[in-house]
Amino acid sequence: MFLKKAEIEKRTTELLMPILEEFGLELWDVEYAKEGKDFYLKIYIFRNGPIDISDCVKVSRAIDPILDEENFISDAYTLEVSSPGLTRPLKRDNDFLHSIGRLVELKTYKAIDGAKEFEGILKGYDEESIVVSINDNDTRFKREDVAGIKLAFVEEDEEN
Repeated sequence: MFLKKAEIEKRTTELLMPILEEFGLELWDVEYAKEGKDFYLKIYIFRNGPIDISDCVKVSRAIDPILDEENFISDAYTLEVSSPGLTRPLKRDNDFLHSIGRLVELKTYKAIDGAKEFEGILKGYDEESIVVSINDNDTRFKREDVAGIKLAFVEEDEEN
């Protein structure tokens, strides 16, 4: 039985969790996507500290035979394991939790006070809103109004 996109991502996540725990890593996201004519299963891993290529290789080598054995993806696909990057998108509550106090870039669907793009420090979140400190003023955005939010690029000497 072959699964749909959301089911593929969910099943992959379930299979990944013990592997990541064994390696002291955490899951940022799993994405099954078609790009052009090709399909990709993208796994984004992280930890408090740098992720390097050896971490990605370990996870790839551990999950690949399990995915082959489970055989729940009907299309031929390319497996990619990587860090979510410095400017990673925030999607789930866990992403927000790990990013409190960090500089973020937020985009809204409609202009708010004449702007659709904002930058500030992530102060908090709940099911309905995201709070960002912009110029030392806490601004609450309704989640339904947010088109996207990601960590902002900060050079090392700026962050400290």
